[in-house]
Order: sequence, then C-alpha cells, then structure tokens
Amino acid sequence: MVSLIKVKGLQMSSQKQETLLKLTVLSLAAVLSFATRLFSVLRYESVIHEFDPYFNYRTTKFLTEQGFYNFHNWFDDRVWYPLGRIIGGTIYPGLMITSATLYSLLQTLNIPIDIRNVCVFLAPLFSSFTTIVTYLLTKELKDSASGLFAASMISIVPGYISRSVAGSYDNEGIAIFCMLFTYYMWIKAVKSGTILWSTCAALAYFYMVSSWGGYVFLINLIPLHVLTLMVTGRFSHRIYIAYSILYCIGTALSMQISFVGFQPVQSSEHMLAFGVFGLCQIHSIVDYLRSKLTQNDFDILFKALVIIMLTLSGIVGCILTITGKISPWTGRFYSLLDPSYAKNHIPIIASVSEHQPTSWSSFYFDLQILVFLFPVGLYICFSKLTDSNIFLILYGVTSLYFAGVMVRLMLVLAPVMCILGGIGVSSLLLIYMKQISNHNNINNKSIDKKSLRKFDNNYVMKNEFAMLFVAIMCILFFSYTLHCTWVTAEAYSSPSIVLSARSPDGGRMIFDDFREAYYWLRMNTPEDSKIMSWWDYGYQITEMANRTILVDNNTWNNTHISRVGQAMASSEDKAYEIMRELDVNYVLVIFGGLTGYSSDDINKFLWMVRIGGSTEEGKTITEYDYYNPSGEFRVDKDGSSTLLNCLMYKLCYYKFGQVFTEGGKPSGYDRVRNMEIGHKDFELDTLEEAYTTEHWLVRIYKVKDLKNRGN
Repeated sequence: MVSLIKVKGLQMSSQKQETLLKLTVLSLAAVLSFATRLFSVLRYESVIHEFDPYFNYRTTKFLTEQGFYNFHNWFDDRVWYPLGRIIGGTIYPGLMITSATLYSLLQTLNIPIDIRNVCVFLAPLFSSFTTIVTYLLTKELKDSASGLFAASMISIVPGYISRSVAGSYDNEGIAIFCMLFTYYMWIKAVKSGTILWSTCAALAYFYMVSSWGGYVFLINLIPLHVLTLMVTGRFSHRIYIAYSILYCIGTALSMQISFVGFQPVQSSEHMLAFGVFGLCQIHSIVDYLRSKLTQNDFDILFKALVIIMLTLSGIVGCILTITGKISPWTGRFYSLLDPSYAKNHIPIIASVSEHQPTSWSSFYFDLQILVFLFPVGLYICFSKLTDSNIFLILYGVTSLYFAGVMVRLMLVLAPVMCILGGIGVSSLLLIYMKQISNHNNINNKSIDKKSLRKFDNNYVMKNEFAMLFVAIMCILFFSYTLHCTWVTAEAYSSPSIVLSARSPDGGRMIFDDFREAYYWLRMNTPEDSKIMSWWDYGYQITEMANRTILVDNNTWNNTHISRVGQAMASSEDKAYEIMRELDVNYVLVIFGGLTGYSSDDINKFLWMVRIGGSTEEGKTITEYDYYNPSGEFRVDKDGSSTLLNCLMYKLCYYKFGQVFTEGGKPSGYDRVRNMEIGHKDFELDTLEEAYTTEHWLVRIYKVKDLKNRGN
C-alpha cells in the first residue's frame, strides 16, 4: 500500500513537472514575442510607424480627452477639405477603445504613462496574447506539444512581426489575436456543442468585427467549415447549436458597429454566412421529418422541399440584388478573386503596394522554414480527418490563396503556417524521438527479450537516422531564429517617418526630413492653411503638422483624389486653376533624387496620372502622354514633353539642376532614376518655394495669390 502511494505520488509529481515545464516554455515564448518587437524602440525613440497608425493615434488621443460620446459623434473638418469626415461612423473603433481602456486602467492604478506610449506598446503586448492563444488553439486541434511549437514559432515569425512591432499602431496589431481567439472559441463550441462556448465565440467575433475589416474572411471561413461538414455527412446537433448561436448573436452584435451597420444582412460578402444559417435550419427540419416519416414519403417531400427552396432563394435573391437591397461585392473583394481587376477598373486600389500579388521570395522572407513544414502539417491533418482538422485545412488553403493574391494578407497566413508547422514538426519529432528512446531502453536492458525481437538487425542505423533528423531540425530551428531576428531588425523595425541608411564608413545615417517638414508646417503656416499632397501623407500631416488636408489614407472618395492627381499631372497654369478651386495654400511633395529614396512622388506619379484620368473631369489626362515615343517613362532629355512640364516634375526638380549629387556625375543627376534630368533651368510662375528639408526629401511650396487686375 505504501509503495502504491509512493508510485502515485511520483506520477502526480511528474504531471506537475510537465505542466510547469509547459507553462515555462509558453511564458518564454510570450516574453520573446514581446521582446522581439522592441527593436524600433531600442534603435530609435518611441515613435509611431507608417501612415495609418498616425490617424489611429490621433483618434485615440481624442477619445481619451473627449470621451466616447464626443468621439462617436466627431465630425473632423481638418480632413478631406472641403468635405470633412464623420469619424465615429467610418472606423472600426476596437483598437482605440482597447487603448483607451488600458490607459484608463493604468491611470486608475496610479501608473503614470502617456497615451502615446500605450499606443506604441499595444501591438507587442497583444502579440504576447497571440502567442498564448495560438498554443491554446493548436492544443485544441492536436496536442500540447504541437501547441508549444506553434507558439514558439509565431512569437518571432516575420509575417506577423511586420504588423505588430512596437509603434505599429494599426488595426491588425490586435485583430490577429481577435481572429485566433474567435477560432479557438469556435473549435471549443464545435467540440462541445454547448451554448456557453458558442456565446463566447460570438463575443470574440464581435471584438474582431470592431477591430478590423478582415472580419469578412472569418465570417466566410466558419460558414465554409459548416458547409463542408454538411457535404461530408459530419453535420450534427453540436454543429447546429454552435453555428446558429454564433451567427445570431454575432450578427446582432456586429451591427452595433456604426461602420458595419446593416452590411451583415445586406452585402454580398456576408451572404454565405446567411445562406449556411438557412441551410442549418433546413437540415435540422429534414432530420426531424426523416425520423417521423417513412422513407418513401420522406423522399417525395424532400425533393419537393429542395425544388421549392432553391426556386424561392433564387427569386428572392435576384429581386433583392436588382432593387439594391443586397449590395454588390466591393472592389477589394473582386481583386481577391481576380488580381487584375483592380488594375483594370479601380486604380486607387491597385496603387497601394499592400494590394499587389505576393512574390515567391516574400513567402520565404516572411515565413522561412514554415514554407516547408506547412504541407507536412496539412498531410497529417488529411491523414486523420476530424471536424477540427477539416477547419484547419480550410483555414490553411484559403489563407494561402488570399496571401498569394494580396501581399497584405500574409498576415492572415502566418498564424496558420505556424499552427500547421507546429503540428508537422511535433508529429515528426515524436516518431524519431521514439526511435532514440527505444534504442536507449535496449541499451539499458529495460525491456524483455520478447520486446527485443520486435526490432530488426539494423536498428542501430534507425537510431542514427533518428538522431540525424533531430539534429537537422535543431539546426533548422536555429537558422529560423537567426532569420527572424535579422528580418525584424533590418526590415520591420525602421519607422517610415524616420529613414536610415549606411554611410560609406559603415555607420548609420538618420534622415529625419519628414518630421522636420511637418514641424515647419506647424510652426510657420497659418492654422487654417490647406495642404495639398498625395494621399499617402495625409494622416501624418493632419497629426504632426495639425493642418487641414485635401485627401488622406482613408481613400473613400475617388473623385476627390482624382482631382489632386489631375493637378499634379497638369501644366502649372491648369494646376493653378484646380488649386484655387480647392483653396490650396501649400503643396507638399516627396523627392528622393538627392538621397536615393525610391518611394518618392516621381515613382508614384504614374498612379496619380491613372487615378487623375479615371473620372470625367480628368478624361483629357492619358497615361501614354507621359511616355516618350519609345514607350519609356524617363525624366531626362528623352522624356515626354508633357511630363517635363507638369506640376509634379517642376515641384520635385525645382533648382535641382544646379545640385551635384555624385562624384563624376553632372549636376541634376537623379540617384533614384539614375539619369540627368532633362529640364533644369525653369522658374515657377504660380508657386514659390517655401521650405526644403535638409536632404531634399520633403519640398513645400506656397501657392501665390491672384494677381491684381490693374497689373
């Protein structure tokens, strides 16, 4: 009896040690996830990254200062002049409310912290939460070993770090956590079939809807999972309860978001969810009738029911679509189905670099060994089909397709890559580690002779191969860690507003021209000044310069953006008419010809031409006029005369013809285009240079007043 108690005590102790080890590894992965996202804070000061985060930061400050009611009803007259923008009804407020809630909690605990620091560190904090929920989800799908591998890999995967590094205060910073948390709750609901877990899944879905427009992917994937279970004969009462509660409660809650409104019951993107909900009810009714009728009567009734339902659905669907009650698919959704759609029909969408198709090198750059572990995990899921594995397969395949169509959706692919990669490597290591364990047992003579006969004569080679495989996996994971660290430090930790480059002596050069220009605008221009620039810089100008802008990154009005494109693409006289029409006081352009900054306005100029010529007012502007007779876009003397005399060209290259940029090169040599500019000696008639930053990255011009009639 005493010996039995001792054995049980040892077993309990072993279980506790295993649990403690899992918690330790998971905690380290969460801490590592947070730490790897702090490169930008260590290298630069604590700054907000990119463009959209500046709008999010501005709105969060307003929320914390003015309260939710004023935030929800805020009409911002500083943007989209003279139209303005209703902020509360045109955003997903989850990010701002999360930051404001966290800020209020810290203030309540008497922890003094600025709201800017909360915004800067929010994405790394939620990346730690994502690591934990990835473990829970993978454990629910497979086992705890796979969960630990998946959590470790997602903690440093570049595809996710790109949107969760410190300072990247964007919706995706919390949305990936919301998405995986919803999936975790969904799998729990599918397995249990209880109202509790289904309601939790609906609440998690509501948080996802409030945070990011990518919730459309989620609300199509879950219905697709249910539909697949129906087709494969796996539909059950558990699935019925889980989906019916998720759809009803989730849809009702999502409609409380002003920006979403009635889209869940009116837009085409949500019709799959609605249709599958209807199929669930029909399926349940059919199952009930089958239990009450004879097979003959049931077959007749079933055929009649199918014909009636298909006919009614088709008629009602057509009527609602024709009358506009069901809105058509958006341009972004069409571009996911057809990558060439945006380029041919909606240039404003195609002009965004995030909407371009993903290159093969980007997959390896952002995922590394996960590219090879992904199919292994898929194979293991296919080898043992369960309701959960079917969901994981659908998630992996659909996200892989969408990530290939749009580079931005690499963010959606990275988590499932880590999950399937964790399942794959865990399953393989389990097989080979058993070989090593069995070999050690043989050497230790801990198995009997009968068990020994099960192993063939070449067992030694099996052990060696197993050890070789384990060693190779260790090397691969070590290279994965080095790769992720290098990518994070070099590619994803430099804020777009503060640029850096290597000097000839190997040192680091910092270009702070953007903040320099915005500070000049704030301090040296009247408060009611209207700034015209390309839409990329609108959010930054509004937040950092505190000046009114014509267009910004919320590209909701193609006509207004087109008008700005027309001004940039027109001659100086025609552009002046447009600028006077729009009450423009200053024009800001980005120019990289001196420093070699390739993301400047000249390289973006053709998109301005395409967008400017996409409306009725700009039909005279055609892209071919800006190419030379050989069909080339050139800024030298062989360039098109239309290009060399347009406003954008003049604003970028004004007085640049007298500047020497490289030794052995003539004056006016553009280091981005690698050519000497073709139009050097010109003056501006309707604008005057107001300010040019130290490295010529940002150039600001003042629009002259109309001449007196007497002159």
